[in-house]
Amino acid sequence: MRGAKVKSKSGRRPPVKVRKGRELPLLPIVVGGILVVMAIVLIAYVIVNNKNTNAAPPTANKIPCNQLEGTKIHQHAALQILNQGIPVNIPSDIGRLSTCFYWLHVHAESPGVIHIESPTVRTFTLGDFFAVWSKSKGTPEPLDETHVSTFTLTGDQKLVVYVDPGDGTGPALYTGDPAKIVLKNHEVITLEITPPTVAPPPTFTFPSGL
Repeated sequence: MRGAKVKSKSGRRPPVKVRKGRELPLLPIVVGGILVVMAIVLIAYVIVNNKNTNAAPPTANKIPCNQLEGTKIHQHAALQILNQGIPVNIPSDIGRLSTCFYWLHVHAESPGVIHIESPTVRTFTLGDFFAVWSKSKGTPEPLDETHVSTFTLTGDQKLVVYVDPGDGTGPALYTGDPAKIVLKNHEVITLEITPPTVAPPPTFTFPSGL
């Protein structure tokens, strides 16, 4: 009969089958969540890193680090350090960062030469250079009668300083505070941790064009 309900032999209606919705696989959900977290962490890292990169480098004795080298003063002085008669290598990247130049800096092609390139006219001293050395390298670089960069003089040692003004008169013994030596064009400063005393100090030849 049309429209009649079918009954089982026992007289009971057959159970109704309920269609379940499609269950989402668990693995893609977990992986997606991990990717979202990783993306958030990466974005946070980039933001923090950009802030650190854009932070201005610290000044050294009121000497900033600029993107371009200054032109108001453009001079070159030389520094020699002898430790018990042995020449000490002066880092060739002093005052030069990946993003800027301090007004006092060193170039690899002219080792030992202090490039004085400032956008303003002022007096610079050897103490200023050691301050730039410290700030640009992130290391203590003191200069006084018992300290020269990383060297600390012992009780039986003495700091002997020579200054050659570059005017043909030759090196002269300097007995004052070495940090107060004024940097001048073609001047050669020699710091000797003695003994022995190397007198006269080694000659220094400026590279061609300086």
